[in-house]
Amino acid sequence: MNLSNEVKVTRVMNAVAAGTGDTQTGTHVDMQGFDGVVFITTFGALTATAVTKLHAEQGNASNDSDMADLAGTEMAIADTASNKVLVLDIYRPAERYVRPLITRATANAVIDGIYAIQYGPKAYPTAQDTSVAGTELHVSPAEGTA
Repeated sequence: MNLSNEVKVTRVMNAVAAGTGDTQTGTHVDMQGFDGVVFITTFGALTATAVTKLHAEQGNASNDSDMADLAGTEMAIADTASNKVLVLDIYRPAERYVRPLITRATANAVIDGIYAIQYGPKAYPTAQDTSVAGTELHVSPAEGTA
């Protein structure tokens, strides 16, 4: 068993320059055939007094027209936590599509990106998303030049 065959990785949000007073919405992931998804959100510089929060939504429409907030999923990152990461895990969502959102207020916050890692697949190995340029698996590699 190895992780690369048991998860699907997708980049659901690219980097977003410093900003405030907006909501940045990630691309949804289709949870059909998976038990859960972990959103790994990376941040750059967070200006003093920045109010930056991450949460998730779900829906059944592939066009996102019925997306609704998932209760209790909101996470805040402190304005002193520049260059840190938030990890939000959604296990067995009730609806097919799930996406992350980041709200920014008061002062500038830089978003470096969001990655979705879907786990608990019904079929192995999983196929990676087109946002993944390549994967490699090395079993007991010998020491030497990389």
